Amino acid sequence: MAGVKGQVQRRGVERRRAIVDAAMELFARRGVRGTGVAAVAERAHVTPSALIHHFGSKDGLVRAVLKEADRRALERLSAAPDAEPTLRQAFDWFVRDAEHTATAERQLAALHIALVAENLEPGSLLHTWFRDRGRGLRNHLVALFSRAVADGSARADLEPATLAAETAAFLEGVHLLWLLDPEQVDLVAVHRSYFDGLAARLRPK
Repeated sequence: MAGVKGQVQRRGVERRRAIVDAAMELFARRGVRGTGVAAVAERAHVTPSALIHHFGSKDGLVRAVLKEADRRALERLSAAPDAEPTLRQAFDWFVRDAEHTATAERQLAALHIALVAENLEPGSLLHTWFRDRGRGLRNHLVALFSRAVADGSARADLEPATLAAETAAFLEGVHLLWLLDPEQVDLVAVHRSYFDGLAARLRPK
């Protein structure tokens, strides 16, 4: 019985993964509002009732997709050399992450942009989630820049909060430009140029 139960659990995990992957693809292409449960179920080769069984509702599926996107990002971040990276290590990681996105995660990048656009208004389903996620990113950047000032690797007169907002704006904006016009916008090259320039700006005189 234990063997049978294990097989059932594995099939359940595989089915959930297939549904999440299908939802990522369709949400990225059509947006969440433009994608119904039936379309995701058809793409994942399951019934709509099976989808609801695993996720409870469409909202539950959206949250599962966002959690998977964050899991993948954290998995990549866990390969970084230090829990508290230097400026150069952090900037290099952003460039490597752009390389990964450009080659393997275009759909996730498109999904992120689509969901942000659909949840700009306070009170919308995921407005608070994205707002808090953005605040978390900026807080990490503030900590990064503040450590650099403290250890002398960055100019003492920089304003970490302002610089964090600028960097976060670059990261959001460059992905949008790239998604709209990948033939003209080289995601990796623009990342490298921005962070090389930022490193030069922050270098103590």
